[in-house]
Amino acid sequence: MYDYLIVGAGLFGAVFAQEATRAGKSCLVIDRRDHIGGNLYTKEIEGVETHMYGAHIFHTSDRTVWEYVNRFAEFNRYTNSPIALYKGKAYNMPFNMNTFNSLWGVITPQQAREKIDAQIAAAGITEPKNLEEQALSLVGRDIYETLVKGYTEKQWGRRATELPAFIIRRLPVRFTYDNNYFNDSFQGIPVEGYTKMIERMLEGAEVRLNCDYFGAREELSALAKTTVFTGMIDQFYDYRFGMLEYRSLRFETEVLDMENYQGNAVVNYTEYEVPYTRIIEHKHFTFGSGGKTVITREYPAVWKPGDEPYYPMNDEKNNALYEKYKALADQEKNVLFGGRLGRYKYYDMHHVVAQALELAQSVL
Repeated sequence: MYDYLIVGAGLFGAVFAQEATRAGKSCLVIDRRDHIGGNLYTKEIEGVETHMYGAHIFHTSDRTVWEYVNRFAEFNRYTNSPIALYKGKAYNMPFNMNTFNSLWGVITPQQAREKIDAQIAAAGITEPKNLEEQALSLVGRDIYETLVKGYTEKQWGRRATELPAFIIRRLPVRFTYDNNYFNDSFQGIPVEGYTKMIERMLEGAEVRLNCDYFGAREELSALAKTTVFTGMIDQFYDYRFGMLEYRSLRFETEVLDMENYQGNAVVNYTEYEVPYTRIIEHKHFTFGSGGKTVITREYPAVWKPGDEPYYPMNDEKNNALYEKYKALADQEKNVLFGGRLGRYKYYDMHHVVAQALELAQSVL
Protein backbone atom coordinates (compact mmCIF):
# COMPACT_ATOMS: atom_id res chain seq x y z
CA MET A 1 0.00 0.00 0.00
CA TYR A 2 1.47 3.32 -1.11
CA ASP A 3 0.68 6.68 0.41
CA TYR A 4 0.40 8.28 -3.05
CA LEU A 5 -0.31 7.07 -6.54
CA ILE A 6 0.98 9.82 -8.84
CA VAL A 7 -0.46 9.66 -12.34
CA GLY A 8 2.04 11.32 -14.66
CA ALA A 9 5.85 11.42 -14.42
CA GLY A 10 6.10 15.00 -15.67
CA LEU A 11 7.26 18.05 -13.77
CA PHE A 12 4.28 18.35 -11.42
CA GLY A 13 4.30 14.66 -10.54
CA ALA A 14 8.08 14.62 -10.05
CA VAL A 15 8.10 17.63 -7.71
CA PHE A 16 5.24 16.23 -5.65
CA ALA A 17 6.92 12.81 -5.50
CA GLN A 18 10.18 14.41 -4.33
CA GLU A 19 8.46 16.32 -1.54
CA ALA A 20 6.35 13.35 -0.45
CA THR A 21 9.38 11.03 -0.41
CA ARG A 22 11.37 13.53 1.65
CA ALA A 23 8.46 13.62 4.09
CA GLY A 24 8.71 9.84 4.53
CA LYS A 25 5.77 8.93 2.31
CA SER A 26 5.78 6.10 -0.21
CA CYS A 27 4.99 6.98 -3.83
CA LEU A 28 4.14 5.00 -6.93
CA VAL A 29 4.57 7.14 -10.05
CA ILE A 30 3.06 5.86 -13.29
CA ASP A 31 3.12 7.15 -16.85
CA ARG A 32 1.60 5.77 -20.01
CA ARG A 33 4.62 6.84 -22.07
CA ASP A 34 7.89 4.92 -22.17
CA HIS A 35 9.87 7.71 -20.53
CA ILE A 36 9.79 10.08 -17.57
CA GLY A 37 9.60 13.86 -17.85
CA GLY A 38 6.34 14.28 -19.74
CA ASN A 39 6.69 17.03 -22.35
CA LEU A 40 10.00 18.09 -20.76
CA TYR A 41 11.61 14.88 -21.99
CA THR A 42 15.04 15.34 -23.55
CA LYS A 43 17.35 12.76 -25.06
CA GLU A 44 20.77 12.86 -26.68
CA ILE A 45 20.86 12.64 -30.47
CA GLU A 46 24.24 12.91 -32.23
CA GLY A 47 25.69 14.39 -29.05
CA VAL A 48 22.98 17.06 -28.88
CA GLU A 49 20.56 17.21 -25.92
CA THR A 50 17.27 17.30 -27.86
CA HIS A 51 13.93 18.64 -26.59
CA MET A 52 11.57 15.96 -27.90
CA TYR A 53 8.34 17.90 -27.30
CA GLY A 54 9.31 21.44 -28.23
CA ALA A 55 11.49 24.12 -26.70
CA HIS A 56 11.48 24.43 -22.92
CA ILE A 57 13.33 27.37 -21.36
CA PHE A 58 13.07 27.62 -17.59
CA HIS A 59 12.47 31.19 -16.43
CA THR A 60 11.17 32.70 -13.22
CA SER A 61 11.45 35.65 -10.88
CA ASP A 62 10.59 33.43 -7.91
CA ARG A 63 13.88 32.86 -6.12
CA THR A 64 12.43 29.96 -4.10
CA VAL A 65 11.43 28.11 -7.28
CA TRP A 66 14.77 28.85 -8.96
CA GLU A 67 16.77 27.61 -5.98
CA TYR A 68 14.55 24.54 -5.80
CA VAL A 69 15.15 23.37 -9.38
CA ASN A 70 18.85 24.13 -9.03
CA ARG A 71 19.00 21.42 -6.37
CA PHE A 72 18.42 18.87 -9.13
CA ALA A 73 20.24 20.36 -12.11
CA GLU A 74 22.98 22.77 -13.08
CA PHE A 75 21.45 25.45 -15.31
CA ASN A 76 23.36 27.29 -18.02
CA ARG A 77 23.01 30.98 -18.86
CA TYR A 78 20.82 30.52 -21.95
CA THR A 79 18.72 33.61 -22.76
CA ASN A 80 15.70 33.16 -25.00
CA SER A 81 15.97 35.54 -27.96
CA PRO A 82 13.86 34.11 -30.80
CA ILE A 83 13.92 35.35 -34.37
CA ALA A 84 10.82 35.72 -36.55
CA LEU A 85 11.01 35.20 -40.32
CA TYR A 86 8.43 36.82 -42.57
CA LYS A 87 8.77 36.77 -46.36
CA GLY A 88 12.51 36.28 -46.22
CA LYS A 89 13.26 38.98 -43.66
CA ALA A 90 14.32 38.43 -40.03
CA TYR A 91 12.88 40.32 -37.06
CA ASN A 92 13.77 40.22 -33.39
CA MET A 93 11.27 39.02 -30.82
CA PRO A 94 9.69 40.20 -28.60
CA PHE A 95 8.68 43.49 -30.24
CA ASN A 96 11.47 45.92 -29.37
CA MET A 97 13.52 48.70 -30.92
CA ASN A 98 15.47 46.22 -33.05
CA THR A 99 12.15 45.00 -34.47
CA PHE A 100 10.90 48.54 -35.14
CA ASN A 101 14.17 49.49 -36.81
CA SER A 102 13.83 46.51 -39.17
CA LEU A 103 10.19 47.37 -39.90
CA TRP A 104 10.40 51.14 -40.35
CA GLY A 105 14.02 52.25 -40.03
CA VAL A 106 13.25 54.22 -36.86
CA ILE A 107 16.07 54.85 -34.39
CA THR A 108 14.54 56.40 -31.27
CA PRO A 109 11.77 55.21 -28.95
CA GLN A 110 9.81 58.39 -29.71
CA GLN A 111 9.87 57.64 -33.44
CA ALA A 112 8.65 54.10 -32.79
CA ARG A 113 5.86 55.28 -30.48
CA GLU A 114 4.68 57.80 -33.05
CA LYS A 115 4.58 55.12 -35.75
CA ILE A 116 2.61 52.67 -33.61
CA ASP A 117 0.24 55.34 -32.26
CA ALA A 118 -0.48 56.58 -35.77
CA GLN A 119 -1.38 53.07 -36.94
CA ILE A 120 -3.57 52.46 -33.89
CA ALA A 121 -5.38 55.75 -34.58
CA ALA A 122 -5.78 54.83 -38.26
CA ALA A 123 -7.39 51.52 -37.29
CA GLY A 124 -9.98 53.48 -35.28
CA ILE A 125 -11.03 50.50 -33.18
CA THR A 126 -12.53 51.35 -29.80
CA GLU A 127 -14.36 48.10 -29.01
CA PRO A 128 -12.47 45.12 -30.47
CA LYS A 129 -14.83 42.32 -31.53
CA ASN A 130 -12.22 39.71 -32.45
CA LEU A 131 -8.52 38.94 -32.10
CA GLU A 132 -7.57 40.85 -35.23
CA GLU A 133 -9.27 44.03 -34.06
CA GLN A 134 -7.77 43.61 -30.60
CA ALA A 135 -4.24 43.30 -32.01
CA LEU A 136 -4.70 46.26 -34.38
CA SER A 137 -5.84 48.38 -31.43
CA LEU A 138 -2.74 47.41 -29.45
CA VAL A 139 0.16 47.46 -31.95
CA GLY A 140 -1.13 48.70 -35.32
CA ARG A 141 -1.24 47.04 -38.73
CA ASP A 142 2.45 46.52 -39.61
CA ILE A 143 3.38 44.57 -36.49
CA TYR A 144 0.11 42.66 -36.58
CA GLU A 145 0.34 41.55 -40.21
CA THR A 146 4.07 40.82 -40.10
CA LEU A 147 4.50 39.10 -36.75
CA VAL A 148 1.13 38.22 -35.23
CA LYS A 149 -1.52 37.29 -37.77
CA GLY A 150 -0.14 34.25 -39.56
CA TYR A 151 1.55 32.74 -36.52
CA THR A 152 -1.58 33.09 -34.38
CA GLU A 153 -3.87 31.66 -37.05
CA LYS A 154 -1.63 28.61 -37.43
CA GLN A 155 -1.35 28.13 -33.69
CA TRP A 156 -5.10 28.26 -33.06
CA GLY A 157 -6.29 26.71 -36.30
CA ARG A 158 -8.71 29.56 -37.01
CA ARG A 159 -8.59 32.91 -38.74
CA ALA A 160 -7.90 35.86 -36.47
CA THR A 161 -11.28 37.38 -37.28
CA GLU A 162 -12.90 34.20 -35.91
CA LEU A 163 -10.95 34.20 -32.64
CA PRO A 164 -12.24 36.06 -29.58
CA ALA A 165 -10.57 39.35 -28.69
CA PHE A 166 -9.73 38.35 -25.13
CA ILE A 167 -7.14 35.78 -26.29
CA ILE A 168 -4.76 38.72 -26.75
CA ARG A 169 -5.30 40.98 -23.77
CA ARG A 170 -1.93 42.59 -24.30
CA LEU A 171 1.03 42.37 -26.64
CA PRO A 172 4.41 43.19 -25.06
CA VAL A 173 6.02 46.20 -26.74
CA ARG A 174 9.45 47.32 -25.53
CA PHE A 175 10.99 50.62 -26.47
CA THR A 176 14.51 49.38 -25.73
CA TYR A 177 17.07 47.49 -27.82
CA ASP A 178 16.60 44.30 -25.81
CA ASN A 179 15.98 40.90 -27.46
CA ASN A 180 15.56 38.98 -24.19
CA TYR A 181 12.12 37.38 -24.51
CA PHE A 182 11.50 37.04 -20.78
CA ASN A 183 11.56 39.74 -18.12
CA ASP A 184 12.30 37.23 -15.35
CA SER A 185 15.29 37.45 -13.02
CA PHE A 186 16.39 33.85 -13.62
CA GLN A 187 16.60 31.94 -16.87
CA GLY A 188 18.40 28.89 -18.25
CA ILE A 189 18.35 25.27 -19.36
CA PRO A 190 19.73 22.22 -17.51
CA VAL A 191 23.20 21.44 -18.84
CA GLU A 192 22.49 17.68 -18.74
CA GLY A 193 18.93 18.02 -20.04
CA TYR A 194 15.56 17.96 -18.31
CA THR A 195 15.33 14.17 -18.14
CA LYS A 196 18.26 14.02 -15.71
CA MET A 197 16.61 16.69 -13.57
CA ILE A 198 13.32 14.75 -13.41
CA GLU A 199 15.24 11.54 -12.71
CA ARG A 200 16.78 13.11 -9.62
CA MET A 201 13.43 14.43 -8.44
CA LEU A 202 11.96 10.93 -8.68
CA GLU A 203 14.68 9.29 -6.59
CA GLY A 204 13.10 7.27 -3.78
CA ALA A 205 9.80 6.77 -5.59
CA GLU A 206 8.79 3.66 -7.54
CA VAL A 207 8.25 4.44 -11.21
CA ARG A 208 6.29 2.33 -13.70
CA LEU A 209 6.33 3.34 -17.37
CA ASN A 210 4.07 2.13 -20.19
CA CYS A 211 1.39 2.08 -17.52
CA ASP A 212 -1.95 3.55 -18.57
CA TYR A 213 -4.02 4.64 -15.58
CA PHE A 214 -7.26 4.27 -17.52
CA GLY A 215 -6.35 0.73 -18.56
CA ALA A 216 -6.39 -0.50 -14.95
CA ARG A 217 -7.94 2.35 -13.00
CA GLU A 218 -9.54 0.42 -10.15
CA GLU A 219 -6.52 -1.81 -9.51
CA LEU A 220 -4.07 1.10 -9.57
CA SER A 221 -6.20 3.37 -7.38
CA ALA A 222 -6.52 0.57 -4.85
CA LEU A 223 -2.74 0.55 -4.41
CA ALA A 224 -2.63 3.95 -2.69
CA LYS A 225 -4.47 5.98 -0.08
CA THR A 226 -4.44 9.10 -2.27
CA THR A 227 -4.16 9.68 -6.03
CA VAL A 228 -2.40 12.72 -7.48
CA PHE A 229 -3.76 13.09 -11.01
CA THR A 230 -1.99 15.20 -13.62
CA GLY A 231 -3.84 14.04 -16.73
CA MET A 232 -6.92 15.51 -18.42
CA ILE A 233 -9.56 16.28 -15.81
CA ASP A 234 -12.41 15.69 -18.26
CA GLN A 235 -11.06 12.22 -19.05
CA PHE A 236 -10.86 11.45 -15.33
CA TYR A 237 -14.62 11.99 -15.16
CA ASP A 238 -15.29 10.06 -18.38
CA TYR A 239 -16.20 13.28 -20.21
CA ARG A 240 -19.39 13.50 -18.15
CA PHE A 241 -20.15 17.06 -19.23
CA GLY A 242 -18.46 16.83 -22.62
CA MET A 243 -14.88 17.12 -23.88
CA LEU A 244 -12.69 20.08 -23.13
CA GLU A 245 -10.83 21.38 -26.16
CA TYR A 246 -7.05 21.40 -26.59
CA ARG A 247 -4.53 22.23 -29.29
CA SER A 248 -1.96 19.60 -30.17
CA LEU A 249 1.44 19.66 -31.86
CA ARG A 250 3.31 17.49 -34.32
CA PHE A 251 7.11 17.39 -34.42
CA GLU A 252 9.50 16.52 -37.24
CA THR A 253 13.04 16.04 -35.93
CA GLU A 254 15.91 15.77 -38.38
CA VAL A 255 19.68 15.31 -38.10
CA LEU A 256 21.62 17.52 -40.53
CA ASP A 257 25.20 16.93 -41.59
CA MET A 258 26.27 20.50 -40.90
CA GLU A 259 27.54 22.44 -37.93
CA ASN A 260 24.97 25.25 -37.85
CA TYR A 261 21.60 25.37 -39.63
CA GLN A 262 19.90 28.63 -38.60
CA GLY A 263 22.18 30.39 -36.13
CA ASN A 264 19.58 30.57 -33.34
CA ALA A 265 17.80 28.11 -31.08
CA VAL A 266 14.28 29.27 -32.01
CA VAL A 267 13.14 30.76 -35.31
CA ASN A 268 9.43 31.51 -35.73
CA TYR A 269 7.79 31.45 -39.16
CA THR A 270 5.00 34.00 -39.11
CA GLU A 271 3.64 33.53 -42.63
CA TYR A 272 0.40 31.57 -42.69
CA GLU A 273 1.49 29.76 -45.86
CA VAL A 274 4.45 28.14 -44.04
CA PRO A 275 2.81 25.13 -42.32
CA TYR A 276 5.06 25.02 -39.25
CA THR A 277 5.21 27.73 -36.59
CA ARG A 278 8.88 27.40 -35.74
CA ILE A 279 12.12 25.50 -36.21
CA ILE A 280 14.21 24.65 -33.16
CA GLU A 281 17.95 24.02 -33.46
CA HIS A 282 18.71 22.24 -30.23
CA LYS A 283 22.50 22.64 -29.97
CA HIS A 284 22.11 26.40 -29.47
CA PHE A 285 20.29 25.78 -26.17
CA THR A 286 23.56 24.55 -24.71
CA PHE A 287 25.99 26.57 -26.87
CA GLY A 288 27.09 23.49 -28.80
CA SER A 289 29.54 23.64 -31.69
CA GLY A 290 31.05 21.34 -34.29
CA GLY A 291 29.71 18.06 -35.66
CA LYS A 292 26.16 17.56 -36.83
CA THR A 293 23.09 19.53 -35.79
CA VAL A 294 19.54 18.49 -34.86
CA ILE A 295 16.49 20.53 -35.85
CA THR A 296 12.78 20.13 -35.10
CA ARG A 297 9.91 21.60 -37.10
CA GLU A 298 6.84 22.26 -34.97
CA TYR A 299 3.40 21.95 -36.54
CA PRO A 300 0.21 22.97 -34.71
CA ALA A 301 -2.53 20.37 -34.98
CA VAL A 302 -6.18 19.88 -34.18
CA TRP A 303 -6.46 17.78 -31.03
CA LYS A 304 -8.49 14.60 -31.06
CA PRO A 305 -8.76 11.80 -28.48
CA GLY A 306 -5.55 9.79 -28.45
CA ASP A 307 -3.35 12.78 -29.38
CA GLU A 308 -1.14 14.59 -26.89
CA PRO A 309 -3.00 17.63 -25.51
CA TYR A 310 -0.52 20.51 -25.31
CA TYR A 311 -2.51 23.70 -24.93
CA PRO A 312 -5.85 24.10 -23.13
CA MET A 313 -8.22 26.24 -25.19
CA ASN A 314 -8.97 28.67 -22.38
CA ASP A 315 -11.83 30.52 -24.05
CA GLU A 316 -15.07 31.33 -22.27
CA LYS A 317 -16.89 28.18 -23.42
CA ASN A 318 -14.15 25.79 -22.30
CA ASN A 319 -13.44 27.61 -19.05
CA ALA A 320 -17.14 27.35 -18.17
CA LEU A 321 -17.05 23.63 -18.90
CA TYR A 322 -13.92 23.21 -16.79
CA GLU A 323 -15.67 24.82 -13.82
CA LYS A 324 -18.18 21.95 -13.89
CA TYR A 325 -15.37 19.42 -13.66
CA LYS A 326 -13.59 21.47 -11.00
CA ALA A 327 -16.75 21.37 -8.87
CA LEU A 328 -16.53 17.56 -8.93
CA ALA A 329 -12.79 17.63 -8.21
CA ASP A 330 -13.31 19.89 -5.19
CA GLN A 331 -15.52 17.22 -3.64
CA GLU A 332 -12.93 14.46 -3.94
CA LYS A 333 -11.48 13.26 -0.66
CA ASN A 334 -8.71 11.01 -1.96
CA VAL A 335 -7.83 12.56 -5.32
CA LEU A 336 -5.69 15.68 -5.91
CA PHE A 337 -5.47 17.38 -9.31
CA GLY A 338 -2.50 19.31 -10.65
CA GLY A 339 -0.61 20.51 -13.69
CA ARG A 340 -1.66 22.00 -16.99
CA LEU A 341 -4.15 19.22 -17.80
CA GLY A 342 -5.38 18.51 -14.28
CA ARG A 343 -6.31 22.17 -13.79
CA TYR A 344 -6.96 23.05 -17.43
CA LYS A 345 -4.76 26.09 -17.58
CA TYR A 346 -1.68 27.09 -19.54
CA TYR A 347 1.15 27.03 -17.01
CA ASP A 348 4.82 27.76 -17.56
CA MET A 349 7.27 25.44 -15.83
CA HIS A 350 7.90 27.73 -12.87
CA HIS A 351 4.14 27.90 -12.25
CA VAL A 352 3.97 24.10 -12.22
CA VAL A 353 6.83 23.81 -9.70
CA ALA A 354 5.27 26.43 -7.42
CA GLN A 355 1.87 24.78 -7.67
CA ALA A 356 3.26 21.32 -6.87
CA LEU A 357 5.21 22.66 -3.90
CA GLU A 358 2.12 24.46 -2.63
CA LEU A 359 -0.01 21.32 -2.89
CA ALA A 360 2.65 19.20 -1.22
CA GLN A 361 3.00 21.68 1.63
CA SER A 362 -0.76 21.71 2.20
CA VAL A 363 -1.21 17.92 2.39
CA LEU A 364 2.04 16.55 3.79
